[in-house]
Amino acid sequence: MKNNTKNIFAKLSRPVELTSGTPWRVIIRYAIPIVISYFLQQVYVLTDAIICGQVLTAEEVAGVNDTSPLTYFFLQFALGCTAGFSVITAKCAGNSDPKGVRRSFVMQIYLSALISVVLTAISIPLLPRMLGIINVTPENAGVYNAAYVYCFVIFIGIAAQMGYNFICGVLRAYGDSVTPLIFLMISTALNIGLDVWFLVSFRMGPAGAAAATVLAQLVSVIFCFIYTLVRYPELRIHKEDLKVGAADIAAHLKQGIPLGLQFSILAIGIIVMQGAVVKFDLTPEGVMVAGTPAQNGFGAASKMTHFLMALYSGLGSAILGYNGQNYGKKEYERVRRGTLQTFVIMLFVYLFCLVAGLSLSIGGAYQYIFMSADKISDASVRFGNTFVYVDVILYFILGFLFVARSAVQGICRPMYVLGAGFAELAARVLICAYLPAIVNGAPIDSSASALAFAAVCLGDPGAWLAACIVLAYPTVRYIIRIKYNDPKEIGN
Repeated sequence: MKNNTKNIFAKLSRPVELTSGTPWRVIIRYAIPIVISYFLQQVYVLTDAIICGQVLTAEEVAGVNDTSPLTYFFLQFALGCTAGFSVITAKCAGNSDPKGVRRSFVMQIYLSALISVVLTAISIPLLPRMLGIINVTPENAGVYNAAYVYCFVIFIGIAAQMGYNFICGVLRAYGDSVTPLIFLMISTALNIGLDVWFLVSFRMGPAGAAAATVLAQLVSVIFCFIYTLVRYPELRIHKEDLKVGAADIAAHLKQGIPLGLQFSILAIGIIVMQGAVVKFDLTPEGVMVAGTPAQNGFGAASKMTHFLMALYSGLGSAILGYNGQNYGKKEYERVRRGTLQTFVIMLFVYLFCLVAGLSLSIGGAYQYIFMSADKISDASVRFGNTFVYVDVILYFILGFLFVARSAVQGICRPMYVLGAGFAELAARVLICAYLPAIVNGAPIDSSASALAFAAVCLGDPGAWLAACIVLAYPTVRYIIRIKYNDPKEIGN
């Protein structure tokens, strides 16, 4: 029985051959475990939200919801860096370069550890100021204290998140998208158990929800890392692999830092958007209204749309690994076909997201998942559904963005990805900062019109569109038309 289980596990985790076979079939097979992994990562968030929504006060729920863009900022930088690093691994794997794979593996260990320390050292001292940016201040003690303690614990555990993303990136670069899923399933179950234990039994509040998430991620990292070294002997580090040169550092930073910055730039825009939402719960005197309907409605709706976004995230990760390996092998026509076919797959994903999102918005059904009934009101449903309608109807723009961004990153064009991030930030900031007040005809507070809140929600699709415009050029030139004026451009 033990041997049979071992054989089944080894069969399931067998890497997908990304450089042969019908592109769309290969991409779907490769993407499915990644999509499930992203769904499970959202379950982390959902579990916290569901249990917090049932156990905590309305102010504490609002505080936890308000932290999303702040934690997103640092965790997305970590995710972007590791995703960029994995492109080097994928190129080496596609080029049948085991020494290069090991060097990349070692380099990622060094850089992931360093980045984790830096992010933790920066995030904790800046936490009070960042909360102030999104209009969460000590004057509203209930919301502020919940937000502070939740963020504090999450930031302490940045290394766990970084480690998981790093090891998953290496495995996916190898074509193995199943192993990360298996260990994430274990971790998710542990997270749920710890959530119930910390929040229900010990009444640890927002700190307990954050601690459960961090501890579960840490367990996933440890066991996934051990299994990786056992399962893939070619990743076992030799003494000579520990010595990395300036070229190795430069190559990984060239791919990782721009994508990390792009992801964090995205988070800055979301922070601005969150700050704009909070204003709808503030009286002209700066006091939060009872029940915080805008924050809770928007927070619940955001969690629901992020859950749907897992489909796009998985598809993006799949084309990143696919293009990385095929580009490393110089299969440029295969890169073109795979990217175009992924765009078509994305349209089917959009239709599913549209139907699912609109269905869950009926009567604000999704809010009952994330909050107890006493925290739900006509106002919270109105705010939340406005966001859902604007985002989900225009979700096809986000789909194009995810595919194009990952496809361009996969062929080692990180600066275009970074440029798209700046365009996305500029668009979201300009829309959220100016459009609501223009529509409202007055500064925003709790008396602002429904159209003014809809204007805030337009920050998302407006930002997506701006990024897509920037990515259109490299997508057409380097992927669809396969135009390289300079031979040095190939393989860099």
